[in-house]
Amino acid sequence: MNMHSSGNTYETDSVVPFAPRAAAPSDEADQLDKAGQIILTLLHKAAGVAEENSRHALDTAQKLSHQLRAAEDRLAELEAEVELYRDKADRAEQWLHKVYTEIDERFIKRAQEKSRAVFGSPGRRA
Repeated sequence: MNMHSSGNTYETDSVVPFAPRAAAPSDEADQLDKAGQIILTLLHKAAGVAEENSRHALDTAQKLSHQLRAAEDRLAELEAEVELYRDKADRAEQWLHKVYTEIDERFIKRAQEKSRAVFGSPGRRA
């Protein structure tokens, strides 16, 4: 027997009708109850394991998040230190240039001028 519904075809020959048995033996009822209890117990265990796994994953994610935040904070501190030392290095370089210039003007150029004055220089004007 075929039934049509909204253009779809359903075959009712393969469907087993559900009908409670009028008088099920006591053993079958006990087995059915045991099977149902076992299924519920396994379902509760599975739900507990899934919940524990979920909690563990959340705890791990939170720990990693805190570690990431700490690493980002430390990175920002290190970047600030690098900038500070870069500025100090630039200032030190400027001071070295000033010292070099001062030494060059006061000692080396004066020594060359004195040497020219004492020994005479071919490029010296009279």
